[in-house]
Amino acid sequence: MIKLKTYLFIMLVWPITVLGQQYRLYGFDNLVNKTWKADGVWSNGTKFKQEVSFNYDLNKTLVIVNSKGFINKEQTAYGNRSHGVRQFNAKQNNIQFWEFDVFGDVTQGKVSFKDKDIYYHYHYGDTMVTDCWEYINDNTYKFTVGSYKNDKWESIYLQTEFKVIYK
Repeated sequence: MIKLKTYLFIMLVWPITVLGQQYRLYGFDNLVNKTWKADGVWSNGTKFKQEVSFNYDLNKTLVIVNSKGFINKEQTAYGNRSHGVRQFNAKQNNIQFWEFDVFGDVTQGKVSFKDKDIYYHYHYGDTMVTDCWEYINDNTYKFTVGSYKNDKWESIYLQTEFKVIYK
């Protein structure tokens, strides 16, 4: 009887758990299996250039992100800049992210969705920063980096657009 209960638990509850985790990452659906490109200028005058590819992995329980961008401080070399992971943390009931870059740094924080918009919240030094991928259409997102509090931007450090370049 115990084996039957264990079998039923595994067959009925486990798929619901996995599907629940997949559903938590639904905000990335439009981004995955595509490469996005943006060019812009930071508020301090430095260039921003990036290509970002998103893919699901491990039965859609992870989003893997690979980014190309400037790989030196002088912004003269362009290549693989960072690799990232987004995952739903069932214990904390939130989506977390980690971004490992070519400079040896790791940025980590939380992700939230509002309609089709994606918000990354993280500390950069002593400052709380938010990156927003604001959905425009299936091929374009308005990308904003800044200080975001109480549903409004207090400061904007970068604003540009990401557009699909590969599907």
